[in-house]
Amino acid sequence: MRIGEVARRSGFSPDTLRYYDKIGLMPRISRGAGGRREYGEADLERLAFIHRAKSVDFSLDDIRALLRLRSAPRGARPEVLHLTQAKLTEIERKLTDLAQLRSELTRLTGLCCSASGESCPILERLDAGS
Repeated sequence: MRIGEVARRSGFSPDTLRYYDKIGLMPRISRGAGGRREYGEADLERLAFIHRAKSVDFSLDDIRALLRLRSAPRGARPEVLHLTQAKLTEIERKLTDLAQLRSELTRLTGLCCSASGESCPILERLDAGS
């Protein structure tokens, strides 16, 4: 399959596919006539794995490690579990940060709605840094 067909089937743009090839996330892609990349079914399966890993917010470095572990799954469980637990901890931290941000924005919105006059209390608070 050529890159356009793989892009359509994988959900990745041709530029992303070239990038994944360049950084070694994909194995060496065979070249056909004229030097065009020729993808096989195994490449599509690998791209589907990458797509699913990205959908749960694994980084490209994490995905590289997961792909390495996928190729030799025997005994991979502890390392995969560690990567997944680290991702979960990161997500929980982000959720805490988002909850704090939500609280602050709610407070600022309340200031604006309860204020009278020409000035904007949100801009005043942001200027004051409080």
